[in-house]
Amino acid sequence: MHKFDFSNGQVTYFRKFIKTDAYVRAMTEKRIVITEFGTCAYPDPCRNIFSRFFSYFKGVEVTDNCLVNVYPIGEDFYAVTETNFITKVNPDTLETLKKVDICDYVNINGITAHPHIERDGTVYNIGNCMGKGFLLAYNIIKIPPTQKDKSDPIEKSKVVVQFPSANSFKPSYVHSFGMTENYFVLVETPVKINLLKFLSSWAICGSNYMDCFESDEEKGTWIHIARKDPGEYIEHKFRASAMGLFHHINSYEDSGFIVIDLCTWKGFEFVYNYLWLANLRQNWEEMKKEAMVAPQPEVRRFVLPLDPYREEQGKNLISLPYTTATATMRGDGTIWLEPEVLFSGPHQAFEFPQINYKEHNGRNYTYAYALGLNHFIPDRICKLNVRTKETLVWQEPDSYPSEPIFVQSPNGEDEDDGVLLTIVVCPGAQSPTYCLILDAKDLSEIARAEVEVMTPVTFHGLYRP
Repeated sequence: MHKFDFSNGQVTYFRKFIKTDAYVRAMTEKRIVITEFGTCAYPDPCRNIFSRFFSYFKGVEVTDNCLVNVYPIGEDFYAVTETNFITKVNPDTLETLKKVDICDYVNINGITAHPHIERDGTVYNIGNCMGKGFLLAYNIIKIPPTQKDKSDPIEKSKVVVQFPSANSFKPSYVHSFGMTENYFVLVETPVKINLLKFLSSWAICGSNYMDCFESDEEKGTWIHIARKDPGEYIEHKFRASAMGLFHHINSYEDSGFIVIDLCTWKGFEFVYNYLWLANLRQNWEEMKKEAMVAPQPEVRRFVLPLDPYREEQGKNLISLPYTTATATMRGDGTIWLEPEVLFSGPHQAFEFPQINYKEHNGRNYTYAYALGLNHFIPDRICKLNVRTKETLVWQEPDSYPSEPIFVQSPNGEDEDDGVLLTIVVCPGAQSPTYCLILDAKDLSEIARAEVEVMTPVTFHGLYRP
């Protein structure tokens, strides 16, 4: 974990390894003990071939290596990954406090690192589960806000609603989901998790998470919606062409429609296939060649009609005046969705998106901020006006920023009254890392706090007042 602490006009930098079981055991035994996303556990050199073989039959040991995000639950903060384990941390000292297994409280195999948090502190998240008839499904879970009796909100977690899976035995890889004021949105992409391979091949042959992904070239993309209160799945069959998806930007309701904005990758192939270390260690020209054949990024807007049966088959169901997205009822009862493209550049991705979350999550909005990826390399900060499609960019040579975090001005009136915080890495510089503060309106630099140590490029984080 990394922290830049702002106090009395000064900035202090902290960092500390999270003492998860995966970390402690790896440091103790000087090897990878628990299999990670793309790295297999390394065999214990002290065991002979027979003891190693039989150890594989003890079952899958799931990692608690919480390297993806950190977010609040009640008055506490948790570092998270995409498994069933989350780790309570002290945000002041970065000390590791407690490992929590979400499976102890709700029916879930694992949860995303991208929950939605309502203004009262209620946390919603999603993960795949064993549903009715022993078929795979997805549960939305709800964790209440801070309790008056100071009890742990996680102990009062519950399942709100269940989504069916397009493939009963191979759930999609779900990295995030959408939430409006009254609805949940789940996008099922063609990238599937082969659970049979996860349980058998991994346990016996020593595979990793990446080995268990496969692409379903035929099904395309399925989009599901459900009411929040009361939790109720709505059986509209929304379909779209094949695409990859990690991050939702925002979702909102407007005049009988749900608008969802997504950072997508064209086609059915899994983008992670191009991010192995062997690829990233190639020289720049070779790296660009790899990116040329990889799925191409695009920011897309889909519009879902809440009443798709009011028009004849074949007619566009979308009547919002500000979008070219369409929805068409087909003869088989499915609603085919064509998106409006909000941003598209050759091999230029708009990823790790952020908005003025406090005021505009689940509501109509104008601005999104993101990390710009040039052939997968993060080299800029971007601002997108989703109404006009205009973009602004901050960029400096040999500088590699991280996810921009929007912080609203205390007395701000406009949606983009605030600043963006990002951690920039500059290899070879005298101060190779700095926290950069940009004006969210025009991306002009306000200040930077330099650190004379190198830090890794980070994934996700938050601003804690």
